[in-house]
Amino acid sequence: MRFQRLRLRGALFGLLTAAVGLATCSCSTTARKGKEPSLRRYEFEEPQMGVPFRIVLYAENPAKAHAGARAAFRRIAELNDILSDYESESELNRLTRTAGTGVSIRLSDDLWRVLSRAQEIARLSGGAFDVTAGPYISLWRRARRQHELPDPVRLEQARKAVGYKNLVLDKRTRSAKLLVPKMRLDLGAIAKGYAAMEALRVLENRGIKRAMVMASGDVAAGEPPPERRGWRIEIAPLDVPEAPPRRFVLLKNHGLATSGDVFQYVEINGIRYSHIVDPRTGVGLTDHSLVTVIAPDPMTADALATAVSVLGPAKGMKLVERVPGAAAFVVRKPGDRIETHQTSRFARFVERLSTASGAHNSP
Repeated sequence: MRFQRLRLRGALFGLLTAAVGLATCSCSTTARKGKEPSLRRYEFEEPQMGVPFRIVLYAENPAKAHAGARAAFRRIAELNDILSDYESESELNRLTRTAGTGVSIRLSDDLWRVLSRAQEIARLSGGAFDVTAGPYISLWRRARRQHELPDPVRLEQARKAVGYKNLVLDKRTRSAKLLVPKMRLDLGAIAKGYAAMEALRVLENRGIKRAMVMASGDVAAGEPPPERRGWRIEIAPLDVPEAPPRRFVLLKNHGLATSGDVFQYVEINGIRYSHIVDPRTGVGLTDHSLVTVIAPDPMTADALATAVSVLGPAKGMKLVERVPGAAAFVVRKPGDRIETHQTSRFARFVERLSTASGAHNSP
């Protein structure tokens, strides 16, 4: 699976040591007396879903750490076989092949959870987030390769196959039906968040509570490192001169996702088009911005980050405020000026200066 989403700057992962395959950090950490055994920090990395998945965890011994990481990576690989739009025999593609046939397909628990949440965000955002935008996304992938705009005729043909209301879910039977021919589902803006969430759940079920899973721009944070209030994560900066100063957030039992055009875009006729496509118009975004969303789970954060990118800061902030526990920060450059926006809840996650000196050792 090669989900085409933003891969964050190395600065976001600066708090972690690069790893190849399964690697171990021998940094020892003494836990609070009487609360838990002495823990050590371990770090693992493996390519999954077309991006590096990185796991940082604290465990009592190497055997427990390695077994937990292997189980988490197996879970991610299992989800790739379900959610990928690149694997021809994935459950998602088998569903896609029924488009326009009138057939309802019973879904696995995983695909049901992802599509159900996707449709909830689609309705909340008025279609700014839409997993049926696959036909548009395919055209813009080609546009980036060829450095030319999609053919207007093909865009119009694709438009007939896009629209979240054409994906019908039946709660009673947990089945899905694609109403029109040539629909193509693309879960690139939600599946990695779900995979990170599930990998963290696997670790927690194995007694590894202090862990964090990262997949490109998506983060699933569990309980924080010993003696810390949260996992310290840098908000990726916009790639322009005089960008706002760096800021960090502290995460605990939350998800984070970042979306934007910093790394995936194409310039055609002097206009910069993002890899993110507005599913309501079929056109790549031209707003140079980075959106960071924090939510109670990374799947929700993942979807909201894309929705806010499409809606823009004014409508996007209102959307995030409506989602319980969610917060967002946007930095953008319209024309010659730089502006920032944030929701009311975002400040509670930002690292205060008074804690900075004690937080640099995290995670």
